Amino acid sequence: MTDEAKQALRRSLPGTVLALGAVSFLTDVSSEMIYPLLPVFLATVLGVGALYLGVIEGVAESTASLLKVVSGAWSDRLKRRRPLLAFGYGLSGAARPLIGLAAGWPFVLAMRFLDRIGKGLRTSPRDALIADVTDPSIRGRAFGLHRAMDHAGAVVGPLAAAGLLSYAGVTLRHVFLLAAAPAVLVMLVIALGVRERKAREPGPSPRLRFKAGLREMGPGFRRLLAALLVFTLGNSTDAFLLLRLGDAGLTAGQVALLWSAHHVVKMAATYAGGRLSDRLGRRPMIACGWIVYAAVYLAFALVGSRAGLVAVFLSYGLYFGLTEPAEKAWVADLVPERLRGTAFGLYHGAIGLAALPASLLFGLLWHAFGSPVAFVAGAGLAAIAAVLLLRVNDS
Repeated sequence: MTDEAKQALRRSLPGTVLALGAVSFLTDVSSEMIYPLLPVFLATVLGVGALYLGVIEGVAESTASLLKVVSGAWSDRLKRRRPLLAFGYGLSGAARPLIGLAAGWPFVLAMRFLDRIGKGLRTSPRDALIADVTDPSIRGRAFGLHRAMDHAGAVVGPLAAAGLLSYAGVTLRHVFLLAAAPAVLVMLVIALGVRERKAREPGPSPRLRFKAGLREMGPGFRRLLAALLVFTLGNSTDAFLLLRLGDAGLTAGQVALLWSAHHVVKMAATYAGGRLSDRLGRRPMIACGWIVYAAVYLAFALVGSRAGLVAVFLSYGLYFGLTEPAEKAWVADLVPERLRGTAFGLYHGAIGLAALPASLLFGLLWHAFGSPVAFVAGAGLAAIAAVLLLRVNDS
């Protein structure tokens, strides 16, 4: 190990990164009390299936990702990230639990829409802020820790939901309403623990940002966006995986427990993956992750037993560990600091642009031809994207 690598390992993460990790933990406790139960809620309480689930999740995620483009560029222009963070987390925390009051799927769509507006406003400024306050040599570790805390919340949330459903006799609707409690704590952590770096190079004017900013970011960043766009066309909402598990015979409580176990894998994998990306490089980590994703989707098309599907679903967590920290760290590595918020916005926007057609296409393929065809299509697009990643350079 080189002296530089040893020094990087000894560097500590900034307090703001730790606070944002706590914010993500609490947010995911709240959201993951709801998300794994949403397909069951739609099917058993509201009486709708895969096609409506695809519409709801596709619209919700596309809304979030497209707003991330605006919020990232806005935070560059304002030279401030924190106000957008606070408003975004507050809006999501207020809207998300109201799904428990739904009498039909349009209300669920509306609440998911508001929830994702909040996510869209906060995500790009948050990622840019993590990059702003962290030394480049430990950027992968910072994003890895943040994602690990996010996934830790996703471990606790489903466990809380399963406990309420199985032992406290709480209904699905009341579980959703109780998810408001951890969301309140999020605002306190933001107020007390999140700080911005005061001196930051000013961002470009709006005209320069959108006309010349992408060119200034360089060909490496543009090629990374293209590969991500192809990958995301096959990366439909994870709710379809949960629906497939339900079709295989797992109960709502079992699905919630499995979702929690899945996030244990993701939590460990993202922290380790972030540290590895600092040492091994971003490209090999992402390419391996997309290959793992393709293998998981292919297995979901071919495996029929409940035990086999459970094992494959747990291994799915490795994909997140290999890709999530490395992708974000690579975005920060590739672009100038003054365009960092805009770059994260475009990164999330590329994903969002493909999110709606991805979920709609998957839902339509499932509805018309069955789940195996839909999963094979997702695996094929992931494999193509992994090949395109070879064209991405570091400048």
